[in-house]
Amino acid sequence: MKNRKIKKVVITGISGSGGSYLAEYILNNHPDVELHGITRWHSTTTNKNLKNIMQKVLIHDCDLTDLSSVFRIQQIIKPDAIFHTASYANVLASFNTPIAVLNNNIIGTVNLFEAVKLSKIDSIVQLCSTSEVYGQVDPKNVPIKEDCPLNPSSPYAVSKVTQDLMGYTYFKNWNMKVIRTRMFAYINPRRSDLFATAFAMQVARIEAGLQKVLLHGNLDSVRTIIDVRDAMESYWIALKKCEFGEIYNIGGTTVMKVGDFLNVLKKMARCKIPSKPEPGLFRPTDVTLQIPDTSKFMKQTGWKPKYTFEQSIQILLDHCRNEVKKELSK
Repeated sequence: MKNRKIKKVVITGISGSGGSYLAEYILNNHPDVELHGITRWHSTTTNKNLKNIMQKVLIHDCDLTDLSSVFRIQQIIKPDAIFHTASYANVLASFNTPIAVLNNNIIGTVNLFEAVKLSKIDSIVQLCSTSEVYGQVDPKNVPIKEDCPLNPSSPYAVSKVTQDLMGYTYFKNWNMKVIRTRMFAYINPRRSDLFATAFAMQVARIEAGLQKVLLHGNLDSVRTIIDVRDAMESYWIALKKCEFGEIYNIGGTTVMKVGDFLNVLKKMARCKIPSKPEPGLFRPTDVTLQIPDTSKFMKQTGWKPKYTFEQSIQILLDHCRNEVKKELSK
């Protein structure tokens, strides 16, 4: 089992929801690592998500859709490793803005690979992909293994499939040190478009009297849920121990319908939570069965989730209630 020495790291999209949690994990658990982050010069989320660690991370303005910008950063930092978390990731919104999503996610990723190749710095690139690449899976292929056919069901998923295949292309043709991870559903309090956070935020608003009814989309989809803190630890472990050119599914052990998740939140709420379907929240095509086989990753790394479902739910509700308190105090 490999355990690479990593001294200097770059996180693309560090000010995003996942990137900021990853940065916190690295700083809290690997303080000897020099941490750099890439954000767009017009990003508005940097201060909010990185407010607790701004003094400990080196932030660089860079637009991944501008190759010269990406190459310049690669030459300046000379990182041992890059976590590529930057993407437009709102699945529902991608149906309305497909060109923007495809252009940003695909061109930005190609530019990153090109910058690494041209710089000759030989950085490891961990491509943080998603279970959305599998799309609607035939039940005979569940639990989903890494060799399950790719069947993207949204423009966002198409962009992630392209990223994934591009990563393999650069590994195969230029021996680039690319690791591909496909993350299944996770609880991320900082990402409001995920069903878990959207539900919890509405619960908090109803508790505070700011909203009367919780609105939802499809409640029948089945998801396997993992805590964001476990997810970010798994990214670090993948970087240290996984094989270049390989694909690894990562996910939790809690399997439930989206509707069952909502019922758990309702039971934990401080008041009655009425709910109703909202047509605008239903995707044109939904992915309804997402249960991973994570044995390949666990065998390679020895990793296991640490946080219980109850702990994840509690941190989610606490975060959303605190956000509503801030809203009320304005």
